Amino acid sequence: RTPSHGSEGLTPRSGTTPKPVINSTPGRTPLRDKLNINPEDGMADYSDPSYVKQMERESREHLRLGLLGLPAPKNDFEIVLPENAEKELEDREIDDTYIEDAADVDARKQAIREAERVKEMKRMHKAVQKDLPRPSEVNETILRPLNVEPPLTDLQKSEELIKKEMITMLHYDLLHHPYEPSGNKKGKTVGFGTNNSEHIAYLEHNPYEKFSKEELKKAQDILVQEMEVVKQGMSHGELSSEAYNQVWEECYSQVLYLPGQSRYTRANLASKKDRIESLEKRLEINRGHMTTEAKRAAKMEKKMKILLGGYQSRAMGLMKQLNDLWDQIEQAYLELRTFEELKKHEDSAIPRR
Repeated sequence: RTPSHGSEGLTPRSGTTPKPVINSTPGRTPLRDKLNINPEDGMADYSDPSYVKQMERESREHLRLGLLGLPAPKNDFEIVLPENAEKELEDREIDDTYIEDAADVDARKQAIREAERVKEMKRMHKAVQKDLPRPSEVNETILRPLNVEPPLTDLQKSEELIKKEMITMLHYDLLHHPYEPSGNKKGKTVGFGTNNSEHIAYLEHNPYEKFSKEELKKAQDILVQEMEVVKQGMSHGELSSEAYNQVWEECYSQVLYLPGQSRYTRANLASKKDRIESLEKRLEINRGHMTTEAKRAAKMEKKMKILLGGYQSRAMGLMKQLNDLWDQIEQAYLELRTFEELKKHEDSAIPRR
């Protein structure tokens, strides 16, 4: 082509003044200067990709050499806690600023009281644990006098010790665990609590001894062993429930309750008037039981209606459909038999026609 400025296109430019290089003077501090990697003059050309790769390789090599110069790791550690470390940890777990909810406090206290009540109940007598009826008065005349002639045998003395312990237990129960009949609406015990001074006086002269759980268990084991010995010695077998009920009914029929005297007696010793009063009282009690059970049955029936009302309605609807289908089946069967008889007559009449 034709050069634009004479001989400039023909002669090499070795003698010409070079043009200034754009970016030769950096306009800002390169990013790598923050890592103190570049030389101090900062005149490196970062626009050259080969130079950038070379710098990266040098950086990685420098980092590798630095890591190789580090000492080898050791797994030799020894952890020592301060003397009061455990106490400090416990103190941290307890937050003084935390206020427990009142309902949780009441529930915890109620659970503690219930556990104490159950524990105390297990130490009580079986009659108190099962809330069985107990006598309102203690008959101390069952004890035999010790200075009698002839003197008591060892077996009789043992029996008297058992009676004395039983009387002491009755006084203790009447004083600390008086019996409250379930039919008493006002919550006041009839015939109880009026002889507390008598019970206290008796227990002062005959203190009630409390036994540990282990001692009671040992006594119970001895009693069970003695029962087995007596059962084998007297050839007592296992009593069936039918035989037990028969004996119970026979014994119960010989006892009669006298409402006027609030006591039981033998039926053969009661007068005709006492028997009539006893039967009237029993009838009244049975009517009360019947009324109570009727109310319970009505409540249960009401609940069952609410619970099973939908099922009952559905069952009634299905029963009605079943009855309708049965009626249709009977009607269809009747029509079928009618047409069968009609066909039979028609078949026999066709040849004659």
